[in-house]
Amino acid sequence: MAEILQLAKEIATTAGKLILSLQGKTEIQYKETSYNLVTMADKESEKAIFSLIRSSMPDSIIMSEETLWQQNIMAERLWIIDPLDGTNNFAHSIPHYCVSVAYAEKGSVKVAVIYDPNRDELFTAESGSGAFCNGERITVSQNKSLKESVIATGFYYERGEMMQNTLFSIFRLFNENIQGIRRMGSAALDLAWVACGRYDGYFEYKLSPWDFAAGALLLKEAGGIFGDREGVDQGLRSQGVICSNKCLFEEFSGLVKWSLVSNEKQLVLR
Repeated sequence: MAEILQLAKEIATTAGKLILSLQGKTEIQYKETSYNLVTMADKESEKAIFSLIRSSMPDSIIMSEETLWQQNIMAERLWIIDPLDGTNNFAHSIPHYCVSVAYAEKGSVKVAVIYDPNRDELFTAESGSGAFCNGERITVSQNKSLKESVIATGFYYERGEMMQNTLFSIFRLFNENIQGIRRMGSAALDLAWVACGRYDGYFEYKLSPWDFAAGALLLKEAGGIFGDREGVDQGLRSQGVICSNKCLFEEFSGLVKWSLVSNEKQLVLR
C-alpha cells in the first residue's frame, strides 16, 4: 500500500496544480441545469489522472465523476476519483476546491488522498495507519457539545425534497444553539476538515462514491465516525453522509437522520 499511497499523492498533486493553473482560463459548460457545471479543468484534470493510473497500474478500474461513473464498487482494484470537487467554486474563482483520490479493493477503501491546491494542503490516509495533513497527524475535534460546534452541510442539485430536508435540518440544528453552519461547496474538503477538527460535524443527504470515498477513510483514520444519511456506515454504498467525532455522533445524527427529518417535517407542514 505504501507504493499505492505514493502514487495517489502524485495523482492528486499533479491534478491539483493543473487545475490551479487553469483558474479563470477555462470554458464553463452545463450538465442538466444551470447550477450543475463542468469545466475544461475538470476534464483536463481527469485526463491527467487517467494517464498516471493507466501507466502505473493498467489493470485497475477507474470510477470518475465526469466519465467513468458506472463501475463495480466491488472490483479487485478500483480507483475512485473526483478530478475537481467544488466545480461551482472553481468556475466563480472561489478558492475552495480540491482533487479527491481513493483506492479500494473489493469494496474496502485502502488509501485516500485529498489535495487542496489553493492552501497546498495534502490530506492522506492509509487504512489502519492514521490520517495526516502535509505529513502531520490529524485528529477530529474533541468537542462534546453541539452548542459549541460548527457544522458543515451541502446541497444536492435536486431542489425539491432534498433541499427542503436539508433546510429543515439546519433549522433543527440552530434550535440546538449550535455556533454556526457552513456550506462551502466541496464534500471532500468538508470531510477532510471534520477529520482535522476544523468542523465538528458534517451532513449531506445525496452524495456519490467519488464525493466521499477518500474523505470517509480520512475521517475514520482521524478518529471520527462516518455514517450514511441514516447514520449507518454502508461503505461505498452510502447514499449520503452524517459524520462527526465520537462524542457528538449520537446526538448529531439523531437530529439530522433523513427518515427522522422527513417524518417530523411532514408533521410540521400539516
